[in-house]
Amino acid sequence: MLSREMTMGSVQRTVVCVKQGKQDIRQEEWDETMLLPGDIIIGVAEVDDERFFVQINSKSELRSQLERLNRQVDGEIWVKIRRGNNIVKLRASIVTYRRSTFQRRFTIRTASDNKDLAVLGDLTLQQCTELQELSRKVVNLDNRGFNKKGVKYEWKQKADTYLPDPKSTVISSILFMPMPDEHSVEATTARSMAWFSAAVSSGVPLVFVNIQTEQIVASEKNRSSGREKNYNNAIQIVNGIRLWFLPGIAEVIIVLKLEPGETRLGMDIRRTEEGFICIYSVTKGSAADRAGLGRLQKEASETGHLVVISRLEGKSVIPSTVSSTDTGLVHCCDIDELKGTIASAMDEMNELNLHVMGWPAPKAPPTAPPAICSTVATLMTPGPN
Repeated sequence: MLSREMTMGSVQRTVVCVKQGKQDIRQEEWDETMLLPGDIIIGVAEVDDERFFVQINSKSELRSQLERLNRQVDGEIWVKIRRGNNIVKLRASIVTYRRSTFQRRFTIRTASDNKDLAVLGDLTLQQCTELQELSRKVVNLDNRGFNKKGVKYEWKQKADTYLPDPKSTVISSILFMPMPDEHSVEATTARSMAWFSAAVSSGVPLVFVNIQTEQIVASEKNRSSGREKNYNNAIQIVNGIRLWFLPGIAEVIIVLKLEPGETRLGMDIRRTEEGFICIYSVTKGSAADRAGLGRLQKEASETGHLVVISRLEGKSVIPSTVSSTDTGLVHCCDIDELKGTIASAMDEMNELNLHVMGWPAPKAPPTAPPAICSTVATLMTPGPN
C-alpha cells in the first residue's frame, strides 16, 4: 500500500486520514468514487484543476479550508487523496455538524453516496497503512480487475432482434398471496409449487426459474371506538411468494391471416384449471391451420403437451396473481374478453399475431454407453415455426 520510502524514518509524522467511512460496507457496494479508511487527504479545491488545490497537512487545516469553501461554493468540491501509491481525485460534499451549541465542525462525504460520511483524524503513516490493509481485505482491491468504462449499447436494436416481441420480458412470474389459514411462507410456497406442478402435468411447457418471498403492504379498515362510522386504516405487511418461470423453452410467433370471404380463424381456445389459455382444436384448411397451428396441435398431442398462448398482439395472457381469499382465486385472462378481442382485431386488420409456448423436442435414443449418457445433458430445441 504505502511505499517503503514513505514509511521509513517518518512513522511519527501525522497526516489527515479517513479513520472511518461508510458503516458495514460490502465489496459489491464500493467503487472508486467512495472513500476508504486509510485514505490520506492531501488537498482540496473548488474545481478539478491542479492550480486550485490547497495542500492539507493537518485536520485543523482541512476544517479551515472546508469552512472557507462552504461559504464560497454551493454544492460539491474536489478532494485529492493518496491511496497506497496512487493519487486519486474524488468529488465530495461538505457536511456540517455541531459539536456543541457554539462549535460547528466540518467533514466530507463522497458525492456518490450520502451514507459515505468520513470520520477524519491526524494519524501516523503507520496507522494509515494498517487501515488501508484492512480496507484492502474488505473490498478486495487486488482482485477487482481492470477499471470499468461505459460503452454504448444499442438497446432498441437488440430488443427488436433478440426478444420474441419488443414488448416481451421473456421471463414471467405469478404472485401468490397468503390465504387466511396460511401462517408461514412454507405453506404458501407449497401451494405455489402445487400450482406449477399441476400446470406442467397438464401439458403446459413451463420452465422453472426461481422462487422468492415478496413483502406486500395490505391496508385494512378497522372500526375504532367512538362514532359508529369512524374507521382507522391498519397497515399490515404479509409475505407473498413470487414464482418465476419461462413460458416454454421458446416463444414461437404465429401470424394468422384471413383470406377474402373468411370470417373465422378456425381455432377453439379454452382455459386450463391453472388459468392458461390453450388451443384445443384447429379446423382443417382454416387460417389457423394455414399458419401452422394444426401441425403444432398434432405434434403437441404426440408429446403430451398443450399449445399454450403466451401473448396476443404483444400482451401477456399468462396468469399473474393468486388472491388471498379463502378460495385462492387465480387471476387470469378473461377468455370471453379474449375471444372478443380476437374478433375485433380480425375485423380491423385481417391479421393477428400470437405467441405460443414451445416445448422440448422428444429425447433421442442414447447412442453412447449408459455411463457416458448419464452425464450428458439433453439438448432442448425450440418448437417448429
